[in-house]
Amino acid sequence: MTHPLGTQPAPRRNPLSAEEKVRAEVNFAPLVAQHLAESGRFRVTADTPEMVELFQRVAHRVSATLQRPVVSYANGRDIVITFGQEAAPGLGQERAPGLTG
Repeated sequence: MTHPLGTQPAPRRNPLSAEEKVRAEVNFAPLVAQHLAESGRFRVTADTPEMVELFQRVAHRVSATLQRPVVSYANGRDIVITFGQEAAPGLGQERAPGLTG
């Protein structure tokens, strides 16, 4: 197939297998944790829903590892993972009347 001068077809990405997703999450978490500890944020290209989901899981794992709130922001092209605000003592522990759990 020919393409107009200077253009290339968009690369096709194969979806990650379940095993690859787990391995990626486990292997990216220490890297992200290190970057957060050093600079306070981590940014990576995440231009597919699959990659956004992967790095959201990584952020959750890092939060559990560091025992600090970690949040992620995605814009369809990149995802930024950074520390979230820690709740002040006594906040976030109250429940609305009538709710159980």
